[in-house]
Amino acid sequence: MQITEVQITPIKATNGLVALASVVYDNTLFLGSIGIHTRIDGNGYRLTYPTKSSSNHNFNIYHPINKSVAEAIEKAVLAKAEDLLSRQAERSNDYAGHYHTHI
Repeated sequence: MQITEVQITPIKATNGLVALASVVYDNTLFLGSIGIHTRIDGNGYRLTYPTKSSSNHNFNIYHPINKSVAEAIEKAVLAKAEDLLSRQAERSNDYAGHYHTHI
């Protein structure tokens, strides 16, 4: 079994959430709404899987229970996310902006 597709959608950062990911597993199973968060120490990213809240309870929609599957998803998503987000940061750093000064 393998990850056959990964999509990353950058979003406006909110509480550490910087992007959403979707994964297709073995061309047969779509997993969406995987959160990509910056780590608290600022080094890299971590994944969260969707949950639903109801009556003061949180319910997991889905999450990997097999360590090798979890690692495969994490590796595929984070590789693509780090590449995309670093290129996005470089593009925003390329724009120095224009400042108007009046003498």
